[in-house]
Amino acid sequence: MRDSTPGTKSPVHLHRTALRLEWATTLWNVIEAAVAIGSGTVAGSAALIAFGADSLIEVSSAVVVLIRLIKAGPDAPLDEQLEMDRRAHLLVGVTFFLLAAYVVVDAGQAVLRRSESEGSAVGIALAIASLIAMPVLATFKQRTGRAMGSRALEADAMETWLCAYLSATLLIGLGLNAWLGWWWADPVAALAMVPFMVWQGWDALSEARSDDD
Repeated sequence: MRDSTPGTKSPVHLHRTALRLEWATTLWNVIEAAVAIGSGTVAGSAALIAFGADSLIEVSSAVVVLIRLIKAGPDAPLDEQLEMDRRAHLLVGVTFFLLAAYVVVDAGQAVLRRSESEGSAVGIALAIASLIAMPVLATFKQRTGRAMGSRALEADAMETWLCAYLSATLLIGLGLNAWLGWWWADPVAALAMVPFMVWQGWDALSEARSDDD
């Protein structure tokens, strides 16, 4: 029986798998961002808008890794692959900090202004769908990145895991606001996302710098 684990696949097969996963991530997050930001704007939800912004950041992260995969394919010299991987890893790390800064400003203002948001059934459905899809994508990206020796792909997998975490946080915030009327649960849910973003951003930048040594 043939072993189907990524570690047994050829470099060409792993490269194709990585491309498919990044294209799937890009498509999902473009749709997710449009739905989250649109419904968040209608409902006045800081958490939904922050979640949509995260989806846009993840699109940029996926595009960075896609460029790395396209420019340095499996037949490229090892030095070229490593250099493209380091650059992609660095840019993925930067995206975490950009997102964290946005969330702090947006959710912080919502708390200070005591901005009450409306319930959003669309937002709750989106959070549930993302909570199901993101762990699947993240797992496959993590395994493929490990098999390829691509830290950039593994870092992007962590960003996809972050999206799953944010989905759970979003669901809790929207649920508490909709069912118990706790207006502050929405922006607080958004702010709860920030420490994990900063940690992952710092970790990605640290690893990118270590790759350069």
